[in-house]
Amino acid sequence: MEGGVHKADKTEFKECFNLTWKQPYILRLAFSAGIGGLLFGYDTGVISGALLYIRDDFKSVDRSTVLQETIVSMAVAGAIIGAGFGGWLNDRFGRRPSIILADLLFFVGAIIMAAAPIPGILILGRIFVGFGVGMASMTSPLYISEASPARIRGALVSTNGLLITGGQFLSYLINLAFTKAPGTWRWMLGVAAVPALVQFLLMLSLPESPRWLYRKERKEEAVDILRRIYPAEEVEAEIEALRLSVEAEIAEEGSIGEYSLPGKLRKALSSVAVRRGLVAGILCQVAQQFVGINTVMYYSPTIVQLAGFASNSTALALSLITSGLNALGSIVSIYFVDRAGRRRLLLLSLIGIVTCLALLSGVFFGVTKHSPAVSKEETQLFGNYTCPAFNPTSGMEWTCMDCMRATSECGFCAHGGNKLLPGACLRSDSTVRDACHANHREWYTRGCPSNFGWLALVALGAYIVSYSPGMGTVPWIVNSEIYPLRYRGLCGGLAAVANWVSNLIVTQTFLSLTEALGTAPTFLLFCGISAVAFVFIFLLVPETKGLSFEEVEKMLESNDYKAWRGARTQESKDHNT
Repeated sequence: MEGGVHKADKTEFKECFNLTWKQPYILRLAFSAGIGGLLFGYDTGVISGALLYIRDDFKSVDRSTVLQETIVSMAVAGAIIGAGFGGWLNDRFGRRPSIILADLLFFVGAIIMAAAPIPGILILGRIFVGFGVGMASMTSPLYISEASPARIRGALVSTNGLLITGGQFLSYLINLAFTKAPGTWRWMLGVAAVPALVQFLLMLSLPESPRWLYRKERKEEAVDILRRIYPAEEVEAEIEALRLSVEAEIAEEGSIGEYSLPGKLRKALSSVAVRRGLVAGILCQVAQQFVGINTVMYYSPTIVQLAGFASNSTALALSLITSGLNALGSIVSIYFVDRAGRRRLLLLSLIGIVTCLALLSGVFFGVTKHSPAVSKEETQLFGNYTCPAFNPTSGMEWTCMDCMRATSECGFCAHGGNKLLPGACLRSDSTVRDACHANHREWYTRGCPSNFGWLALVALGAYIVSYSPGMGTVPWIVNSEIYPLRYRGLCGGLAAVANWVSNLIVTQTFLSLTEALGTAPTFLLFCGISAVAFVFIFLLVPETKGLSFEEVEKMLESNDYKAWRGARTQESKDHNT
């Protein structure tokens, strides 16, 4: 799943560099906790490449799209549970033990995956990794935020988001490095244990969050940590600021008057400002997933193969472009979100997404319509290896796409001279694949030879460029700003769960949709959903740029509230009324 990047401006990054140069302990603390973001990003990216080779090793996986989806999505399911359990663990035992436990779970999961003898054990490893990812995804930013000087907090928390996209990019490089190694996917998945172990060891030597310690009445420990984080002349002021902040937070919680989750939820939903904020916040999070981003991040090499690039290593190399663009987009967002505004970035992002998904759909329609024919003569060159569903003596006229759709046990061996000329429809197994390669031909089990492949890559790259600075990061920023302070934890948690569940739904259904509807109609479906998301976000998500929490709450409570109007316009109308 794509992680949240907290806003920070250019001045804050400059101040961050200066302060961490003087106080390297801060950088050590932020980097150590930020490895959790790297693990999150690495797991998102690595499975996309590993899946290509898992299919080669386990025929049951190659023949079942549901099993492929389950291998990918079980980490997401585990993350939902890990994030929920992590919230309780954070409050009860602290941020540091939560990160350490997340590392242990991730480490165990990576070892299980690397050693998995059957798909079922691989899925078990994915669940363990998911537990770790879920806990780390919520705890790492929290730890960094609470242990960072206030004036550079946004910049340091932003590094967690950048490490997520950096982890995705790293995973594609690791995938490429092991394409020729014995065990391929086992190395790809097992390497993830290394950063988990590194973070585990680093966290053992780091302190607990000073804010958590202060709330637990362990004030002397908190003060001692603050003295290591801040310059000597600033320590007393920061201790006082922490005291006032914690007291205000406790007062806010007490003002709710309810301590059970159902009670807090009922009290929250009785407020019109919370209801409107939740609609906007959850809409942004659900839309973030249903525009199809994790189909690209989890299945990028598979999509590249569907566009006509047969080689696993070629698909991985080309997918590296999408990951790099995603990382670049996250950096761009940091500089533009406070200039263009949240709402405008969301809407511009969705316009680009709809355009790119429509182009992708058109490309795949073209790939289907112009796929090479299946030749009786070419097929008979391979003797008894003919696809069981293809009967050349009956006068059947098939294309490569018919061969792909007939049964998951068939593949297409392209013409030796020109891959766009008629080829052979054959039984799909390692013997036939090797025989096809021995004749210097390309072997296809996903997609067909095409001249449109480069256009699919352009559309995929443009999609990432459109998505990352807007829909990729802004939903998290909106959710950090749109709720009244006393309900921010509860509402933010609900929106995050909505994001994870939406991620799970999309991840678990993408390959099944491409099989049932076809690749082009599936991308057209995501295009339609994105267009609907544009309309709802235009109508229901307000601009929060430059507004304090109090101003946002006042805007949402307005009797004449309309999300598409600016807060100042509504304030003026209320005043005139």
